[in-house]
Amino acid sequence: MIRKQVYILPGQQRALRGLARRSGKPEAALVREALTQMLEEAERRERSKAALERELAFIGQRMKLPSTGEGRTWKREDLHDRGQR
Repeated sequence: MIRKQVYILPGQQRALRGLARRSGKPEAALVREALTQMLEEAERRERSKAALERELAFIGQRMKLPSTGEGRTWKREDLHDRGQR
């Protein structure tokens, strides 16, 4: 493990100390767990953002394709009627 020194607020220290007491875990273990959760959430957000950017690029490419000019041959009511049978 690598030693790091951090500064926390007095209220954070009280809350951390209380949580450590209630959970039976050392304060350092709780800080490591919190850091892990924060880093995992940041990674999830980055992956989600990248996925959204890929989807938007795909949509943009599809929108540039020429129209077939055929249009659709059905109406919304046709779909509704089909579901009632």
